[in-house]
Amino acid sequence: MKKSELKSMSRKDLEKLKANIEDVLAGISAREKKDALAAAEKAAAAHGFSLAELAVAAPKKRGPKPGKAKVKSTPKFANPADKSQTWTGKGRQPEWFKAAIAGGAKPESMAI
Repeated sequence: MKKSELKSMSRKDLEKLKANIEDVLAGISAREKKDALAAAEKAAAAHGFSLAELAVAAPKKRGPKPGKAKVKSTPKFANPADKSQTWTGKGRQPEWFKAAIAGGAKPESMAI
């Protein structure tokens, strides 16, 4: 369907077309999931496992433990030209810090 044909359609027709497309996409997605599951089961069986055994053996996700909030570092340096720009002293140096050092400023002069 050409773009010019879409422009000539009414809103109601376009919404109906959209619903039909979404239905077809949902069917395709379901079929692809079914095919993927069958392929995964076949691959697991080729190695002597069932898919259920492999799903149970999957490693747990790592991440922060519940209830432990990540502590944000406090800024240690501030841009002399704009005090709202700060840097903790960790990670990459911001451009304003690099420019100040290149211009002859000492890190101590920018310390908060």
